[in-house]
Amino acid sequence: MGFLDILFGGGKKKVSKETVETRGQHMPDLNIPVDEKFTIHFKQNGGKFIYCVSSEEISDALSNIIIENGWQDQSFFAMEDRLVQKFSKEDLLFTEKSKESEVFFTTCEHLVAQNGSILVCSNQLNEKKLNELPSNVVVYATTSQLVESIGEGLKIIKKKYGPRIPANITTLKHFKATKENSDDFLTYGSSTKNLYLLLLEDL
Repeated sequence: MGFLDILFGGGKKKVSKETVETRGQHMPDLNIPVDEKFTIHFKQNGGKFIYCVSSEEISDALSNIIIENGWQDQSFFAMEDRLVQKFSKEDLLFTEKSKESEVFFTTCEHLVAQNGSILVCSNQLNEKKLNELPSNVVVYATTSQLVESIGEGLKIIKKKYGPRIPANITTLKHFKATKENSDDFLTYGSSTKNLYLLLLEDL
């Protein structure tokens, strides 16, 4: 089942979605497509994603996010030159200083279906920790970046970069504050983010 089926209903397969959503956190996942599994876990984590099939839809979605949050006069903190260049034609303000912005605009390495997290590294974060980033995050990613597990994502990163493997590899996972994640030392204790995922279909 693809993303459109998930968003607008997918007939009989809807039963499997409901089954996964109602299973306990530590129960093994059912054998469902990686895109559906990511969607379910990502939304359970509190993330908001917008599925797009073209660059024009990405632009429209980004504009709607800015209007929805009142960010028209807000500079976006971005550390990737390629990302800034890609969106240079948009009506966006950019800054290289995190303290000057309430929004972090970034790409990612992978989208992890197993737990609905977003795998990032020094390519996106440089040497910053998650709690040093603005509380609002907009991630631009593509469906080809979907992987089943963190282990699979790490293998692809290692193969892609070889001996020049990036540092500061971590995951963005908590998109709403809960008792369970408020003291999560693995994510520096204050990494809960208001996160939007702009997901472009490229397969």
